[in-house]
Amino acid sequence: MKKEIYLAGGCFWGTEKYLENIPGILSTEVGYANGTTKNPTYEEVCHNNTGHAETVKVEYEDTVIGLPYILKLYYDVINPVSVNRQGGDTGTQYRTGIYYTDEGDKPVIEKSVEELQSNYKEKIAIQRLPLTNYYRAEEYHQKYLDKNPQGYCHISGDKFEKAKLAVDKSKKFPPKSKDQLKNELTTIQYQVTQNSATEAPFQNEYFDEFREGIYVDVTTGEPLFLSCDKFESGCGWPSFSRPLTQDLLRELDDNSLNRHRTEVRSTLGDAHLGHVFTDGPKEMGGLRYCINSAALRFIPKEQMKVEGYEAYLPLLHADTPKQD
Repeated sequence: MKKEIYLAGGCFWGTEKYLENIPGILSTEVGYANGTTKNPTYEEVCHNNTGHAETVKVEYEDTVIGLPYILKLYYDVINPVSVNRQGGDTGTQYRTGIYYTDEGDKPVIEKSVEELQSNYKEKIAIQRLPLTNYYRAEEYHQKYLDKNPQGYCHISGDKFEKAKLAVDKSKKFPPKSKDQLKNELTTIQYQVTQNSATEAPFQNEYFDEFREGIYVDVTTGEPLFLSCDKFESGCGWPSFSRPLTQDLLRELDDNSLNRHRTEVRSTLGDAHLGHVFTDGPKEMGGLRYCINSAALRFIPKEQMKVEGYEAYLPLLHADTPKQD
């Protein structure tokens, strides 16, 4: 379903360029919002105390990207505690704001900002208000950085590239119900991921798999590990030095079998994966993620594009920085 949200984040040239790069965002337009005058010009907004904020109108496909994720990306290119200033631009027109037209978005926005506040001592300065008015800006402001690639922008170029790879995993890799998993998984896959069972060592699918590719959560399809981080540990299960990013996993104390271990579960799918130990190769960071093959699905490099994992191909080299 198509939805809309209005985001003020400083100079709207860069904010629009950033937002239009995000997959799932259908269209962007710049304008002036929540001011006290009708049909303002750019000059009036800059000099006549109109109360308007430079704002980007965002239309997005809610089945592909949700508002919580859009806001998370938005926070990445603003200073949320700065008042009437972003980058080198100052004035009330450069304030930050989230303006909504659907009252149902209000609790989503407030929860998001509350989570953001936990990362700051200073008070979050982002306005959260219903949209009271919005006026499309002059044509020369629309897609300004497409028309003027060397034009002023307060957002760094690496953020634009990062936006192109953004994926709302809660939409693309939604967790499944127990009944769905019972129908889709094999017995051992279900027992491992849902009941924390352990498969037999040296008698599982991927312990000796060393082709290039990506390992995904068998319950959701979410990418978890890369082949370049896999090593032979001799334990009989797939071993990795690290996940794609740390937030993909949850670590929990496990005191079963009369000893203390650290269990590893997928954050999104909440599937039991295995355990992490501190006896891994020092040159690879010293950790060993000992993972059940039954909790994973391996996608070889040559099939990644076809299966929708093309964005991860550049990461198959150990010296390539992983995406957040």
